[in-house]
Amino acid sequence: MDIEELISIVTLKKINDNKFEGQNYRTVWGRIFGGQVLSQSLHAAYQTVPEDRLAHSMHGYFILPGDLNEPVTYEVDKIRNGGSFTTRRVVAFQKDRAIFNMAASFQKKEEGYNHQINKPNVLSPDLLLNDFQQAEKYKDEIPERYQIFLKAHPKVFEFKPVGTNTFLRNENALPINHCWLRLKDKIDMPLPYHHQLLAFVSDYQLLATASLPHRKEIAKTRAYYASLDHALWFHRDFSINEWLLYDMESPSASNSRGFARGSIFKKDGTMIASVAQEGLMRKLIK
Repeated sequence: MDIEELISIVTLKKINDNKFEGQNYRTVWGRIFGGQVLSQSLHAAYQTVPEDRLAHSMHGYFILPGDLNEPVTYEVDKIRNGGSFTTRRVVAFQKDRAIFNMAASFQKKEEGYNHQINKPNVLSPDLLLNDFQQAEKYKDEIPERYQIFLKAHPKVFEFKPVGTNTFLRNENALPINHCWLRLKDKIDMPLPYHHQLLAFVSDYQLLATASLPHRKEIAKTRAYYASLDHALWFHRDFSINEWLLYDMESPSASNSRGFARGSIFKKDGTMIASVAQEGLMRKLIK
């Protein structure tokens, strides 16, 4: 997938003022990628709000696995048009069944108080290998997992993990993960598209952070992952063309569910977004 294809996937076909249709990113695991419906639902909501309103939060629930062979229809409910805030609800359908629903809030630019936490002190992307370069040394050691990694990677983005990529680990570790990311090919598009592309990529690696304390067992028995819900808050303007640090941690895993949260920073330390996700993390016996 290249940037033109990704933009075509995120950009929906308008059916009417409140209804839109989207095509699917072809995954190797046979289900629709959660980041796809996050980005497409946000795009649908953006088509129904005034141009002076920017998304500041979105909260989505994954209801059913999506069928790669069916287009997704998005219906937008214009819940509220306020003086400063605009609220939308979006439901995604396949074969007349809801597979995902999302609420999003948009706000006019306002001046106010300003503070943030510090960016973690990690190596800069200039000093790190990308995940393809990392994976190359594992192709003979774990060939099956190496091939899955190559096929599952959204190649339109470049990732530089701080430490070994989660999917290649066999040893248990603390549930803390850092990864730099950016688009490989630059886009010259308005901020809403940068929001939508960040929504797409924010679903990549976050839930896997919850697997870090269990990598030894997962290497032997495997695990089934599926997103259950996902929340994303946009704090400050940014460009998806530039390196962004995804700072991820998993405070808890229980009852076959993993919980993870993340903070996203620019290279200069500016915090631009926060993310939280819970997902199914079920043991599979070989």
